Order: sequence, then structure tokens, then C-alpha cells
Amino acid sequence: MKQPTRGWMIAGLFAFISLAFVNLALFVTPALAHHSFAMYDQTRTVVLTGVAYQFVAQANHAEIHFYLVGPDGKLAKDKDGKNVDWGVEMAGAAAVAAQGITADSFKVGTIFSVKMNPLRDGSNFGSRVGAIAKCPWKTPPAAGKTCDTVKGTEILGGNTF
Repeated sequence: MKQPTRGWMIAGLFAFISLAFVNLALFVTPALAHHSFAMYDQTRTVVLTGVAYQFVAQANHAEIHFYLVGPDGKLAKDKDGKNVDWGVEMAGAAAVAAQGITADSFKVGTIFSVKMNPLRDGSNFGSRVGAIAKCPWKTPPAAGKTCDTVKGTEILGGNTF
């Protein structure tokens, strides 16, 4: 049996390496794209206080949906008189559960303050930055303040708010 020539061996190795790079691009790129935070304005951080009305536990990203508390300490209303609705995206449900952020710890009516990078398009949604300050049950912060100023507040997902 004839041995392959050096040229054919190099060509085969080149083909193998090329195929490996194509597979890497096909399988890794979508995974990286899914976890992109390009839609959030990471040059801006807003601090909001709200009242939770839904906790969504998903494998990829847990979310808390809430009604915004305005600077006057009351629920903010839109032009139609409805509560202003916001949402915050976080890490996956398992990761935030390890930080004490669960559906049980954010039941409907929970008052909390969160820092987030808002969506670039101006929609009322953002990506959590740092810890969440959770007010004691039924104890909102004073007007113009955040939950970290309330005695008995829990700091979840970090050491400081």
C-alpha cells in the first residue's frame, strides 16, 4: 500500500482545522449572541423602586415585573391613569435563587429598589446591576428614598446596594 504524500497530509490537516473553526462558529456564536446585553444602555444606570406583581423564573434569565413607585412615594401613573409597568432581567433562576431572589422572596406586593441598565429603545425594562434592596413587608421608603434607607431592609444579590 502506498503512503500518502506530505502534500495530501497537509491538505487533510488544513481541511480538519477549517471544519473545526466552522463548527466553532456555528455552535458558539449563537450561544454568545443569546447572552448579549447590547440592547441595554450600559452607559446609564437608573435606580428604581417598585412593587412586585410577578416573578418569572426562567433557566436563562429570571425577571421581576413591578409597578413603579414615583418620587412622591406613590405608584406612578401613565397618561391613561394606569400604573407604570417595569421589568428587570437578571441571571438565570438557579443563580438568583442562590442569592435569595426567588418567587417566594418576591411575592406580589413586595416593595424593592433595584439598579439597572435600561433598554436602549426607551422601553420600561432593564438589566439588573448589583444588589437589590428589599423593603420589609408593607414598609415603603420615604418619598424620594430607596429601600436601602428603610430599617430592616434585606440586601439580596450582593453586599451593598
